[in-house]
Amino acid sequence: MKIVIPGGTGQVGTVLDRALTAAGHEVVILTRRPAHDREVRWDGESLGPWAQVIDGSDVVINLAGRSVSCRYTAANLRAMMDSRVNSTRVVGEAIAAAARPPRVWLQMSTATVYAHRFDAPHDEATGVIGGGEPGVPGYWGYSVEIAKAWELAQERAETPHTRKVALRSAMVMSPGRGGVFDVLLWLVRLGLGGPVAGGAQYVSWIHDQDFVRAVEFLIDRDDLTGPVNLASPGPLPQRAFMRALRAARGVPAGLPATKWMAELGAFALRSDTELLLKSRRVVPGRLLAEGFDFAYAEWSAAADDLVGRVRDRIRSTGRPVGA
Repeated sequence: MKIVIPGGTGQVGTVLDRALTAAGHEVVILTRRPAHDREVRWDGESLGPWAQVIDGSDVVINLAGRSVSCRYTAANLRAMMDSRVNSTRVVGEAIAAAARPPRVWLQMSTATVYAHRFDAPHDEATGVIGGGEPGVPGYWGYSVEIAKAWELAQERAETPHTRKVALRSAMVMSPGRGGVFDVLLWLVRLGLGGPVAGGAQYVSWIHDQDFVRAVEFLIDRDDLTGPVNLASPGPLPQRAFMRALRAARGVPAGLPATKWMAELGAFALRSDTELLLKSRRVVPGRLLAEGFDFAYAEWSAAADDLVGRVRDRIRSTGRPVGA
């Protein structure tokens, strides 16, 4: 198959590119700064020559959007909104204009669309969309509005010959450098991998190999449309999540952090505490109902595998094993 991945140079795109290419597919990446073969320049906002690679393709997987790993200032939140909505809109325009449109368009979305809650998990049928929860920072609601607008841009696209799926993805855990797992493992190595603000908030996640397998599953299943949660069936409280990661790394303890300490840490990392403090208890209702089998349903096994792969990577580069 010919698979086009707009915004495919980030962590998730790299994971997909590597796996899909290894499986024998022709993968083309749309990026603002092409640097390698199979990369084509686009601006993520307007139609251009890049649209030719979509015409005649089999699958489009749109991952484009400004990284959420930043301070949630008004300017950055607006950039997140604009980059997601504009790129989705223009991908839809390219598909609509294609003489031979792709048969499926997988559009990245986010599990952040669901409400901050502790009492019950969110699946696609019964999950509560967030935005009005009491006692949380007001700007958390804007993150939900971004997610809703992101999905709406795909929904509104006039692509009658192309099946559309919105990927409500949890955090993708990959051993690559610079991703969320890399940051979490770094904190554990420093002895800082303890509970944050009590650690009762739920962490939803998906192992990178299950993410790829779920994408392949959705490509193959011509009957599935609309939002699909890409998350393991085993979300768990942050304190238990970090305990399992410490065990995988062989670190017996991690210093806890209060909310204000988390604020200082997020500021130092140029990130935001929503990523740490929002309770995301998301489960893959549709995937499980359709028979998808997770290789890594529980975090302890996933953490063991990921830590082992980090160690293998370090050994292969000839550096001391300090992961």
